[in-house]
Parts: sequence; C-alpha cells; structure tokens
Amino acid sequence: MATAYHNLSEYDSNTIPDASAMRFAIVVSEWNTEITSKLKEGAYNTLIKHGAKPENIIVSYVPGSFELVYAAKRIAESTQPDAVIGLGCVIKGDTPHFEYVCSGVTQGFAKLNAKGDVPYIFGLLTNNTMEQSVDRAGGKLGNKGDEAAITAIKMVQFAWNFKK
Repeated sequence: MATAYHNLSEYDSNTIPDASAMRFAIVVSEWNTEITSKLKEGAYNTLIKHGAKPENIIVSYVPGSFELVYAAKRIAESTQPDAVIGLGCVIKGDTPHFEYVCSGVTQGFAKLNAKGDVPYIFGLLTNNTMEQSVDRAGGKLGNKGDEAAITAIKMVQFAWNFKK
C-alpha cells in the first residue's frame, strides 16, 4: 500500500511478539541527520515499547546511507544480534547519485538477507524532497523507524519459529 494512504506508525499492538528476549542492532546514517535521528528515535522507542531491554539494543552510526550495508554486516558478525535495522535517508538531487546510492543499499540489504543468518531490516527513506522525508520521520505519515522496529521484531519471531 502506498505510504500516502498508510501511516507508518499505525499497527495493531496485539499482533507484535514480546521482544524482551530479543537482541537488536540499529545502524544509522549520519547524512540527513535531522531525519535519521528521528528514524532512530522511532525504532529505539518502538523496540522498548514492545519489551526489548536497552542493554539488548546496540546503536551505531556511519557517515552515509551507502555505508549501511557494510556496517550492518560487520555489526551482525561482531555482536550477533537477532536482527539488524539499517536507517538512512537519501533525497533526490540534480545528479544520478541518488539512484546509485539507493540501488546499492537496496541490493546490499537484499544480498545480506539472502545470505545471512539474521534478518536485515531495510529502513532507508528514498524520497524526492525533504518534505517527504519529514513526513515519514515522525511527520504526518508516521515514522519509518517505528515500522522498521516492528518488522524486526516480527522477523526475529519468524526466524525463531524455524530455528534448526
């Protein structure tokens, strides 16, 4: 469903598993920090709301969104969380840089998910304007960070249901 018709922060709390035994890593891009800091706040607070313990949430920062893929892989290897959430924001400009960064991060997270033992949650805003990003980072369309955290919790539960 298009975000314009769906608030990213609306969900049925009764469908969210208890996260008290789960460990998470959140990797946040410092580029467009006025947006990414709100995404991080949304993700962190949503994890806590659903039972995650602060000591089981590791937050790390990288310079830009392109670096999210490398950081997600490294943090998963070194801290062994149950899920990794990548949060970033790329806003379209006048050059093709937007397409390269968005494509690289998207493909990178897809590859991590295909090869990894933990879910890697794609929380990258790819918007045309700053206003669209504000709307999706706690504005009128909710917070993509909330959505990423809910996805992480649900995917950890999914993975646990199929543990070897």
